Amino acid sequence: MATLKDISKLSGYSLATISRVLNKDDSLAVTEETRHKILTIADELGYQRHQKSGNFKKIKQSIAIIQWVAEKEELDDSYYYHIRMGLEKRAQELDYGILRYFNDLPFRLGEEVIGAIGIGKFSPRQIADFERLNCPLVFVDSDTLNQGYPCVMADFTNSVHKVLDYFIEHGHQRIGMIAGQETTTDKQVVLQDPRVSTYTSYLMEKQLYDPSLVFTGDFSTTSGHELMLEAIRILGEDLPEAFFIANDRLAVGALRALQEKGLSIPDQVSLISFNDTSITREVYPKLSAITVYTEEMGRTAMDILNKQVLSPSKIPTLTTLGTQLTIRDSCRS
Repeated sequence: MATLKDISKLSGYSLATISRVLNKDDSLAVTEETRHKILTIADELGYQRHQKSGNFKKIKQSIAIIQWVAEKEELDDSYYYHIRMGLEKRAQELDYGILRYFNDLPFRLGEEVIGAIGIGKFSPRQIADFERLNCPLVFVDSDTLNQGYPCVMADFTNSVHKVLDYFIEHGHQRIGMIAGQETTTDKQVVLQDPRVSTYTSYLMEKQLYDPSLVFTGDFSTTSGHELMLEAIRILGEDLPEAFFIANDRLAVGALRALQEKGLSIPDQVSLISFNDTSITREVYPKLSAITVYTEEMGRTAMDILNKQVLSPSKIPTLTTLGTQLTIRDSCRS
């Protein structure tokens, strides 16, 4: 069990200072950086005695969360919502205040804001706008190493390999894909989906790739429905017995199209989606999916930002979180 001496050894502060910080002594004159450093080390060591109520009279340090989607879009697709929830829960544990921005970059931030986290995909021009905030930056769900900023991503490569290996092991040689195309919100960059490139390269290695089996629209339920209807119309009896679908909304639309055309899932067509939001369990049959640990992505980003605040580093890092293939009723088992 962690003790005050353990915290003192790692932080360099006296036992008296640590005790007063952990016991929320408002009369103690310490900087916010010192307080957060002690709270962070205590949290990492699993020290249990302190209660982080956050009821400090002094102005609480805050972090800014900037979503690339609008608030309504976040509600329509819970992927980004759960990233934000994980981030906010961790920020509250570390006793930071929270400012939220949806598809909107603030002109300036107050002195109490010590860092910002961008959730989603941003163009170089948008990242340059982030830089004028003049505070540590971390990005989630976007590879910003080339721009010099730490980032947190899901493991797309191994995720796609898991899906394709599962299909191949269950006798599927013709594997279709329904994909989405995105641009940054300022329309400056057309985004290349690593799921599509990995699907293409992996099936090419196995001499199973057929470009006529790939259908691309936008990341919506309507698009998934239309794309699957198009695949059924064009391919007819040559429709693949398995489809990898790039997100849950596309998958729900594709599932509805197959059902409308009287195709049995999984007897005639197996489906595996990506993200595994709650909607995959709300449809019939329940969708198999790559489970992405979205809340943990948010928590990890907050920990990285906290370390940047306490011990700044000029070396950007890419943190990749693993995923899990969750098989449900939409696949042959």
